[in-house]
Amino acid sequence: MFDWSQFWNWFYFIFLLTAIPVALMIILEKRSPFKTAAWILVLILLPIFGVVFYLVFGQEYRKRKMFSRRGIKSLKELRRLSTEQLKNIEQKQLISKAGLNNQAQLIRLLLNNSDSLLTTGNTLKLLKDGEETFENIFYAIEQARHHIHLEYYIFEDDKIGNRLKNLLIKKRNEGVEVRIIIDDVGSWGLSRRFFKTFQANNIEIHPFMEVRFPRFTSRVNYRNHRKIIVIDGKTGFIGGVNIADRYLEGLNGIGAWRDTHLQINGDAATTLQVIFAADWYFITKQNLYGYRYFPPLSDAPGVPVQVSASGPDYSWKSIEQGFFAAIAGAHKKVYLVTPYLMPPQDLITALKTAALSQVDVRIIIPEKSDATISKWCSFSYVEELLEAGVRIFFYQNGFIHSKYLLVDDHISSVGTSNFDFRSFETNFEANAFIYQKEFADELEEHFLSDMKNCREIKYREWRKRSLFFKVRESLAHIISPMF
Repeated sequence: MFDWSQFWNWFYFIFLLTAIPVALMIILEKRSPFKTAAWILVLILLPIFGVVFYLVFGQEYRKRKMFSRRGIKSLKELRRLSTEQLKNIEQKQLISKAGLNNQAQLIRLLLNNSDSLLTTGNTLKLLKDGEETFENIFYAIEQARHHIHLEYYIFEDDKIGNRLKNLLIKKRNEGVEVRIIIDDVGSWGLSRRFFKTFQANNIEIHPFMEVRFPRFTSRVNYRNHRKIIVIDGKTGFIGGVNIADRYLEGLNGIGAWRDTHLQINGDAATTLQVIFAADWYFITKQNLYGYRYFPPLSDAPGVPVQVSASGPDYSWKSIEQGFFAAIAGAHKKVYLVTPYLMPPQDLITALKTAALSQVDVRIIIPEKSDATISKWCSFSYVEELLEAGVRIFFYQNGFIHSKYLLVDDHISSVGTSNFDFRSFETNFEANAFIYQKEFADELEEHFLSDMKNCREIKYREWRKRSLFFKVRESLAHIISPMF
């Protein structure tokens, strides 16, 4: 006969031996109270499973610095230039010349928290769906003369993936250098055959932070979510579009896939190259430097752009701080599009404060989603935002995966970062911050076009949702900090 008393004795012993020490570790990490409470609740309710789950997904490495950025030659030059820019900003030279007095605080912040150089010699092209994005990417790659650098979260062995593979092989045979970084988790489905085809054609391709035992627990939670291309150090791409057929064909049961990307020609592409070079050095210990990779920056007229990166290798949550500063300084409007609305408390407060100050705050999120928990967690924030006067719109024409922000008439951001915990705190991300009225006007038209395919959610209507609906929201809200 099974001895239940012996079982419970062993259970409590294991609980004391595992869950309590891990709970103390979480408390000592001084995370947000919300995250701390969520993890401790899991440890109490599911002690053994909770410990394993924490070891795999929950450990915080930012303060311990996952890898050193020392030795990267391009970063040394970037820091020197950013220090010079900060001095010029203090002397009012750079800001006045570019006509950016109202954006000086945000520019200074991004220089300090991520060495994000302000570049002015840029032309931009807003790419408004997957078809337009791939069309421009393929055309730019065809024009490459020296190198093509790609860094993607998802690269799939499908129609668009193989079309890109064949073009890259063609360019390599023409003598163009090709380097590829893919995230090991996001591109888990890629076969060895796919890798070997690249390697057989002298194309360098490497997975970012391979998830293999025994280093599994220290790596699986920190993913490279960047989607960037740099061609000849002069042309760059950044945004939400990965290399997969779904960005053209949509998803079964959800519909069309709606996304936004950005093409950059000019000096900001050089700063985008710094991000790639740092990640390449981390993986291969090879330094990319020299004018072929980093053409000299100019002070030519054009669109002012700062490319900001964030991730566990940075001391500050750079993009989150940039968003906070932009929203907190809004006077007229804040328009936000994100596939996952799971912001940290400071950004919730910034959005609510702006709305209560009679700033026109509008947010578009998908009603259908590719991630169930993220969808219900996003819904859990809707009521408190509506109550403060934020206008919420649910996208109807499929799934919207765009990630962009518009503040007033001169500040825009397009990039890889979702408006959620993981993007701001855990993933490796990159965003372009743009300071030009003409681009802001174009992005506003883009937003209003998206809004036509939405239904607006009203506060009274939302409060009447079913108890079952509210319970799902609440459960997703509780566990969301762990993902």
